[in-house]
Amino acid sequence: MHENSRYQLAFDNISTLLEKHTSLLDAFSDIEPVILELFDAQRMSIFQRRRQHQDLVARFKTGKATQEIKVPISPLSIAGYVALAQRPVLIANPYDKEELASIHPRVRFADKFDKSSNFKTNNILCVPVMNAGVLLGVMQVINKQTGPFNDKDLELAEQLTELLGNKFRYELGGTNNPFDLLLHKNQISPTVLNDIVEGSADQRTIIQRLMSEHRIREGDIGNTLSVHYQVPYIGFVPEKYHLFQNESRLNQSYLKRNLVAVIADAHDRPIVLMAEPNNAALIMEIESAMGIDSYEIAVGLPNQILQYLGDGSAGGSPGDMSEILDEISAGDDEKDEHVDEMSDDAPVVVRLVSRVLHDAKRLDASDIHIDPEKNGPTRVRMRIDGVCRDMSQIPQSYHNAVIARIKILSNLNIAEKRVPQDGKLAFRTNGQLVEVRVATIPTVAGEGVVMRILASGGAMPIEKMNLAPSNMHRLESMIKKPHGILLVVGPTGSGKTTTLHAVLGYLNTPEKKIWTAEDPVEITQAGLQQVQVSPKIGFTFANALRAFLRADPDIILIGEMRDKETAHAGIEASLTGHLVLSTLHTNSAPETITRLLDLGLDPVNFSDACVGILAQRLIRTLCKNCKEEYDATEDDIAFIKRQYGEAYLDELNLPNPIRLHRAKGCEACGDTGYKGRTGVHELLSMTPELRGLVYKEGSVADMKKQAMKDGMRTLVQDAIYKVIKGDTDLTQVQIVSGAE
Repeated sequence: MHENSRYQLAFDNISTLLEKHTSLLDAFSDIEPVILELFDAQRMSIFQRRRQHQDLVARFKTGKATQEIKVPISPLSIAGYVALAQRPVLIANPYDKEELASIHPRVRFADKFDKSSNFKTNNILCVPVMNAGVLLGVMQVINKQTGPFNDKDLELAEQLTELLGNKFRYELGGTNNPFDLLLHKNQISPTVLNDIVEGSADQRTIIQRLMSEHRIREGDIGNTLSVHYQVPYIGFVPEKYHLFQNESRLNQSYLKRNLVAVIADAHDRPIVLMAEPNNAALIMEIESAMGIDSYEIAVGLPNQILQYLGDGSAGGSPGDMSEILDEISAGDDEKDEHVDEMSDDAPVVVRLVSRVLHDAKRLDASDIHIDPEKNGPTRVRMRIDGVCRDMSQIPQSYHNAVIARIKILSNLNIAEKRVPQDGKLAFRTNGQLVEVRVATIPTVAGEGVVMRILASGGAMPIEKMNLAPSNMHRLESMIKKPHGILLVVGPTGSGKTTTLHAVLGYLNTPEKKIWTAEDPVEITQAGLQQVQVSPKIGFTFANALRAFLRADPDIILIGEMRDKETAHAGIEASLTGHLVLSTLHTNSAPETITRLLDLGLDPVNFSDACVGILAQRLIRTLCKNCKEEYDATEDDIAFIKRQYGEAYLDELNLPNPIRLHRAKGCEACGDTGYKGRTGVHELLSMTPELRGLVYKEGSVADMKKQAMKDGMRTLVQDAIYKVIKGDTDLTQVQIVSGAE
């Protein structure tokens, strides 16, 4: 009786203290000593769940300082596990691995806090703070002085957390029922809501009725669920989120039945999207099946979750990727013994290839990579804004059928699997014809395919190329010359063809006859005679060029100078009074000269013919909606000075203080901070001094030095100019320069 009286007195005392305070943080310093005395313990902390992050924050008193601890909601800490499992634990010795394993195989004790102080944790009592079935936080009591915590302590702790949950429910956020916020905002009356809830079999039906009968928007319903469950709401935003891919693909029917989708953002961070995110047992099952330690939990509406999973009836297009893969995995079990009999024209294979192509166009991907893996599923990746992203996985048994289907569409030989093949296919999306260049390459794991989605539409205006004013002025003077050769150089996918067509668009007037030989013809312009070369039948760039010379041209575009014969023909054409434009795969403008001389070109002929070389790269641009300005740090300024060169720094007219921009992230850019790409350029003019060096076959370093005297600025210098201008950030400059 005496013991129970002591407990009751302590509880009454805690209740009185709580009445005096409106916030948990204010109350903590008062209730902490009473709770410690109640449990005869040394320390305690109350972790608060943060709604926008999948973690807990503990504020606790140590002397006069208030420190904050953050731990993820995961088995990597005791408090994190209790929050995840939503059940209490008593731990006699947190350093005993066997005891921890008996609770859950992956539970760990985060001993870093012990290591950073003289304190040692001997035993732990940890209890979730719940209210209306929703996790609000965790209470942890450490080091009972008279031996380990017992069942009576656990009973007391549960009563105490119930008291805290009731008192601080609204401070921590949340509502008693999922749709209370709609009542609070007067979007529906209590009577009507009650009728809907009572007359509906499940939450999915309630949500459908709220939307169809009472015109309540998805966003408002998502928000009320977010406040109730204390997790962020995520709608169906396929541009921002995609299905998370890893080794273990959860059964699709299981996910649909439980209304769960494991999605990922632009940074490939996994998010478990659930219709009812307070289902701790389901979260534990998914975590175990996926084998992931770090992830976020979010709430979604049932129909939106099914859209991520590719359910056509939920509003997604019939034949969404996940639906197709689910159909494949269901059929896979039946076909294990007949793997090679899968036909390339099987409906599921046809739909799968079609879906991949349509998704790539919708996401503005430049390339699709279908990569076989030995003893594993085939990976489908897409390059978006220059960065490769995992999109989906195809079971290994379907790999050959998918490759065969792509080959048939591209008019390639499906029987030949030993040598690379090149082809082209076209498909329609939203009434628009999209052309795709296809390359198959045999690998040790099987045939791989890379598909380049060709640019459709007209040429970009030259003023949209984002050339620095000095480069624009010099380029205009070069292309106005009646004859000569202008080369645009850079790696694959650096925008060389786009630049050449922008130049042709500038030169394309009725008095000029322009012929182009391309492989393939990507961009079409009225007034140009455009020819598709076909090396298979012997119609090469060199042959096309010779044919053009008999067709009275003023300007000739040759898609690529990939061999000595084409380079020779281009030089001859420029020396006989034509302006020749072409591309080459080299890293910088000065290197291009030595590359062509190595091909066996005559230095005198080349230096006389060449009017200029434009090297370029594409870098990511900052999202205009969310980029943020900041004062450049000393390190930033030192980097700019070092990379631009002290001798040229005055050209930049740097303000004081220097203000730069950095990536932040918003919905428009998928939280990456970047949207779109722009070019950085290095324009070399062929001056008399540089010609002298070419005659002598001087070194790349000497040519670069002379070109910079003549006005050339390097790719890195141009990138820094675009940082100062606010187009991009220093991270992108480091990618171009390879410097820290």
